Amino acid sequence: MIFFEVFRRFTKNGIHGIMKETGQIKPEDKENFMNQESQTPHKRRVRYKGKYPKKFEEKYKELQPEKYKDTIEHVISKGNTPAGMHISIMVQEILDTLKIQPGETGFDATLGYGGHTKAMLACLNGQGHIYATDVDPEESAKTKKRLEELGYGEDILTIRMQNFCTIDEIAKEVGGFDFILADLGVSSMQIDNPKRGFSFKVDGPLDLRLNQEAGISAAERLDTITREELAGMLYENSDEPYCEELAKAITDEIRKGNRIDTTTKLREVIEKTLDFLPEKEKKDTIKKTCQRTFQALRIDVNREFEVLYEFMEKLPDALKPGGRVAILTFHSGEDKLVKKALKEGCRAGIYADYSKDVVRPSAQECAQNGRARSTKMRWAVRA
Repeated sequence: MIFFEVFRRFTKNGIHGIMKETGQIKPEDKENFMNQESQTPHKRRVRYKGKYPKKFEEKYKELQPEKYKDTIEHVISKGNTPAGMHISIMVQEILDTLKIQPGETGFDATLGYGGHTKAMLACLNGQGHIYATDVDPEESAKTKKRLEELGYGEDILTIRMQNFCTIDEIAKEVGGFDFILADLGVSSMQIDNPKRGFSFKVDGPLDLRLNQEAGISAAERLDTITREELAGMLYENSDEPYCEELAKAITDEIRKGNRIDTTTKLREVIEKTLDFLPEKEKKDTIKKTCQRTFQALRIDVNREFEVLYEFMEKLPDALKPGGRVAILTFHSGEDKLVKKALKEGCRAGIYADYSKDVVRPSAQECAQNGRARSTKMRWAVRA
């Protein structure tokens, strides 16, 4: 009976009413107590419909991999990449190529999620040093924290917030590198986050910058671009067969006063432009055209070809004699540039050897990680 009476009073008056009745709280204290509660409201996590979350911000378990390891393993086992994570590609092939030894000095051109960096640091066995660069301040801070928690502090790893084309500055400072890795792909956590604007599959601002604190967004780039310039960009950066039609449609839309500043708006213009295609091939062609268009814009706003060209020019002088380099590319434009530079370098006697053919990820890796399918690796050894 006592329990039911307390329960009745609690539901009627709340905890503060009971405390007041029993003399545990003064009337004047109740207002102060309530004010404190109102200043720190409870924040519920985002709810979602269905069994599994679909939106990036709803995938709270995937965004906390250290807490929900079973969920992470389940997502990966299905061949998907957990939200906010990046599964490093061709790790063993890279280690086999670079032949890292304790005491050596290395350079990781694109830190990203830090998967490759972690594997290379393990090879050093606590002796040596790796210098890593990245231009994404948001993700770099997270990666630095993760690696520090694994025991890789500043005594063995130095992270610089600068573009990897500045490799000559760091090489001069440390006396050159025994091994270098350049993974030219965009990290999954950047692609999957709608706020970054890398994917046409989800709505978000049309940004596409690796560093959102520098340069102009893709939307701002489109604001002033000419039809001829856009057509050239689409063709040069992604071999887009419908470059002329898309360039006309996009610039016409902007001239009408309809700014293309979201991923959805750009996708809709592409869909409308290719509506003339036969139904049988329309869906697949639109998907591939969206991929190529977003790629072309991303390459442009981040000056990716210019950066890569500069890096390849400075690479030989950054390597010590006998130093090894491995480079991962993800589209034909990158691969052609890397292949040409390594081939010409070998002919000139700069490199003792280089990969005549590309090294590709295994069928098993591609099945487990679909984003590995377009990867090509090339390597070289300094003379």
